Amino acid sequence: MIAYNKEKLNNGILADEADSLFKGGFISKEQKKFIEKELSGLKSQNNILVRLGFFLLGCLLYGSVCGSISVFGLSAENAFFQICCYLFAIVGFAGTELLANQNYHNHGLDDAFILGALLNVGVAIAVTTEGYEIVIAFFVAVGALFMFLRYLHILSMLVFCLSATAFLFYGMFEFGDIGKAILPFVAMIFAGAFYFLTKKIMNRLTENYYYNGLLLANSFCLVLFYLSCNYLVVRELSAALLGAEVKPGTDIPFAFFFYAFTFIVPIVYLVQALKTKDRIMLWISFLAIAFSIYTIRFYHSVLPIEVALTLGGAVLFAIAYFSIRKLKEKESGLTFKPDRINHSDSLLNAEALVVASTFGMKPEVKTDSPMEFGGGGFSGGGSEGNF
Repeated sequence: MIAYNKEKLNNGILADEADSLFKGGFISKEQKKFIEKELSGLKSQNNILVRLGFFLLGCLLYGSVCGSISVFGLSAENAFFQICCYLFAIVGFAGTELLANQNYHNHGLDDAFILGALLNVGVAIAVTTEGYEIVIAFFVAVGALFMFLRYLHILSMLVFCLSATAFLFYGMFEFGDIGKAILPFVAMIFAGAFYFLTKKIMNRLTENYYYNGLLLANSFCLVLFYLSCNYLVVRELSAALLGAEVKPGTDIPFAFFFYAFTFIVPIVYLVQALKTKDRIMLWISFLAIAFSIYTIRFYHSVLPIEVALTLGGAVLFAIAYFSIRKLKEKESGLTFKPDRINHSDSLLNAEALVVASTFGMKPEVKTDSPMEFGGGGFSGGGSEGNF
C-alpha cells in the first residue's frame, strides 16, 4: 500500500533520531552529518519556509498542466465543464504517484498535487451532485484516507478528520430538527470512540510510519470532544441550526450539563496530561481552559475586561513563578528543566544509530601467520612429530 521504499523510510526515521540525539547532546555534529550521509533517505524538506516555496512552485506546475488540458477541452463547451474537475483530480493523483516514484515525501511539490487532487475531487462531486454536502464529505474523506495510507501525508489525515466530521454533521441534518438537537451528544460519542480507537491502533503499531498521522487524529478527537458540548458552541449552533433564540435571563435545555462539561473536561485533560506526561494534551488543556473562561465571560461579564485581564495575568504569573521554584531542581518526572531528548522512544533507536555510525569503519584485514600450524615448523615438535 505504501508507495515509498521502506528501507528509505527507515533511514529517514534513523536520521530524525540522529537529529534528536544531536539536540540532546548525545552525539556531535560531525557524527550527525556522517550518519545522514550514510543513510540515504527520501527527498524531504524540514524547513517550513522552503517547503512553502516548493508548495507554491508545485501549485504553479499543477495549474499549468490543468490549464493545458483546459485549452484542448474548451471546444467541448458544457460537456468539458462537467468532467474537467475529474480530469484535474486524475492529474493530481498521477502527479503524486510520479513524485512518490522519484522519492519526494513531505517536500512541498507533493503537497501541492495531493491537496489539489483532494480539492478537485470535492469540486467534481459537488458539480455532479449539485452540491449534496454529505456525498461530497464522504468522497473527500475516502480520498484523504487513501492519500494518507499510501503517501503518508499528514495533512491528508487532517482533511480526513474534517471531512469525516462534516459527514457526521450533514448526516445528522438528514434527520431534521431531532438530528440537529442531539448533534452535540452524537459528536461527543463519536469523538470519544474515535479517540480510543486511534489510541488502540497507536499502541498496536508494528511499523511507526503511520504514527504521526494517528497522533494528529487522536489530538483532533480531543478538540472535537471538548467543542462538541461546550456551552458557547452548543448555544450558538442551536440558534443557527434550529432558530431557537435564547432570551436574556434564560438558558438552553440541559444548560447545567453543558456548563459542567465546559469546565470539567479541561481539568480532566490537564490531570491526565500531567499523569501521562502527554505534551499535546497539556497544550490542548490550556487552550480549553482559556476558551472555557471566554465562554463564561461571553454571557456573564462579572468584571470589566481590563480588571479581569489584570487579575488573570497576576494569577498566571503567580502559578508560573511558584511552579518554577518548586520544579527547577527536579531531575525526573514533571520538571522545569528542558528535555535532553524530545521523543521518549529516541533511545530505543540509539543502538541502530551506533551501528549506522560504524558504516565507515574499514573491515579488519586478515593476515596469514608466519607460523604454519600442523607442519611442525620452527624446529618445534609439531603435529608431524618431527624435530
